[in-house]
Amino acid sequence: MLQFHLWLEDALKSKIEEPTAMVLSTVDEKNQPSSRIVLLKNVDEKGFSFFTNYNSKKAKDIIKNPKGSLLFPWHEMERQVRVQGVIEKVSEKESDEYFRHRPAGSRIGAWASPQSEIIPSREYLEKLERELKEEFVAESIPRPPYWGGYRLIPNLYEFWQGRENRLHDRIEYIYEKSRWLKRRLAP
Repeated sequence: MLQFHLWLEDALKSKIEEPTAMVLSTVDEKNQPSSRIVLLKNVDEKGFSFFTNYNSKKAKDIIKNPKGSLLFPWHEMERQVRVQGVIEKVSEKESDEYFRHRPAGSRIGAWASPQSEIIPSREYLEKLERELKEEFVAESIPRPPYWGGYRLIPNLYEFWQGRENRLHDRIEYIYEKSRWLKRRLAP
């Protein structure tokens, strides 16, 4: 975790675009992997947190198989971090607190979007948004019951640093038998 924090600080200081963007990969009940970009909203000793609609494809995958993978692709720095682990919901309190701090438009968007479902048109979505803006007062938009956070609890980290002649550095940390093991992998 310490190494991740050091590299995240470097990414934030470097002013690269979206340093907290991470590729979240899940697997459905048919063992079909699926990946999408989500934003890291918190990282601490408990794990890596992100927020979404609990009815989304990713949430349905997590229900069927709570194992997942994150990838932080910091191309401009010739670095990437891969993290694997188990995904669990964060507390209602954490979800409520994060939701309260989102911009009003994003809070309305959480209500308006039936994420991952087929919709008839863009106009349908925009109509829902307009109706919800009229219904809610900006300061009192509650968190939808179907929206909240997840946390990936890591059991593996891989740090990749690009080097000349494709002799990249790859360092893996894996949690085995109640302790973290560190090992170097060939590029």
